[in-house]
Amino acid sequence: MQGKLVLPLVALSLVGAVASGFFLLREHTRTDRLVLASGSKTGEYYAFSQAFAEVVTRNHPTIEIDVRETNGSVQNMDLLRTRQAQLALVQSDTPVQPPVRAVALLFPEMFHLLARTDVEIETVVDLRGKRIALMPEGSGSYALFWPLVEHYGLTPETLTTLPMTAAQAHASLEQGEVDALFRVITLGNAAVADLLQTGTTRLLPIDQVDALRLSLPYLNAQVIPKGTYNGGIPIPATDLPVVAVNALLVAHEELPPRVVNALTSTLHQNRNELVALYPRAAMIRLDASRDLGLPLHPGAEAFYTQGEPEFLVEYAEPIGLLLSVLVLSFSSLWQLRSWLLGKQKNRADTYNLEILALMDRIDQAQSLEELAALRKTLLDILQQVVTDLDVDRITSESFESFTFPWEVANNAIRHQEMLLRGHDGSRR
Repeated sequence: MQGKLVLPLVALSLVGAVASGFFLLREHTRTDRLVLASGSKTGEYYAFSQAFAEVVTRNHPTIEIDVRETNGSVQNMDLLRTRQAQLALVQSDTPVQPPVRAVALLFPEMFHLLARTDVEIETVVDLRGKRIALMPEGSGSYALFWPLVEHYGLTPETLTTLPMTAAQAHASLEQGEVDALFRVITLGNAAVADLLQTGTTRLLPIDQVDALRLSLPYLNAQVIPKGTYNGGIPIPATDLPVVAVNALLVAHEELPPRVVNALTSTLHQNRNELVALYPRAAMIRLDASRDLGLPLHPGAEAFYTQGEPEFLVEYAEPIGLLLSVLVLSFSSLWQLRSWLLGKQKNRADTYNLEILALMDRIDQAQSLEELAALRKTLLDILQQVVTDLDVDRITSESFESFTFPWEVANNAIRHQEMLLRGHDGSRR
């Protein structure tokens, strides 16, 4: 009965090990198709995402990234939360959702406040009573505008805001349909540069960063360097103080560590390729020591530590498979050993039962010829047992336990012979 159970268990263990190997091989050779939530097509998030997707696929052919146009950070976070995207670019001020983990700190995004030159707007306070074009609701720029103007004493009732797409906002400002435009974007954006070249708009400073940080701690003091948007006739004419937030690359926490590790590696080790497609990637600061406002994804953390954690993350699945195979193999061998021991014991018990049956026949023997045949049978059994011991069909312990009843049977034959010989002599 035990043997019938052990063989199927051994076969099942082997099938399990083969299946685990198959699934592991498929896991490491399959193509991972990811959705990267970026921003509007005229924005820096989208441009960076397109370049990043191309460089990732070029260096990691099993990873394909589909860049999705969105309204910005808030929507991107929702797309991650609902699993409609696996990666996203967000501003560091964006409220964090539970399943989101940080991958990398990218580049600073400057507050750009542009105003028409024919309207008296010199500072943020001068926006009172004016028409301001904002990015769409749900974007990071839209969300940042309100705490900024609140610091300067402005409320929704004191100005007119018009959320719209980036292209519409730029066109509206150029055509005089709005007085100012607020946008949080990376330095050197081509659409902003084109707008400033018209001579109808100018950049305004945003100062008081230390005071702003009391309520908006994620802000950083930054400068738009002189000539950023035009070097011939410098735009801006001097270094312009502004504030900024950081752009972050984030991922869903369930994205496999090996995939995130490859993405982080691309940002570090293939920087030149990325800069060739998106020059402003040169501003990326790959600094994992800074507090990014949310936990690092294990795959990214493994890359930054460049030590044992990376090894464990990189080989977590092979190690898991190896441990599973070892456990299955040990269990199978143990069951096989138990089965063999049981089989050996059963075989030894069979010989002992044969000896007991033989002893009954010895007691009933009526002639020396019959005893001679029984002795031959007893010797044959001994020969079989010795042969089985040599080929491990029975254990040495079983052999020792067998020798006692064998000796008893052998002595019984001798005793019965003496009785029969004495009986024959008395008759003569």
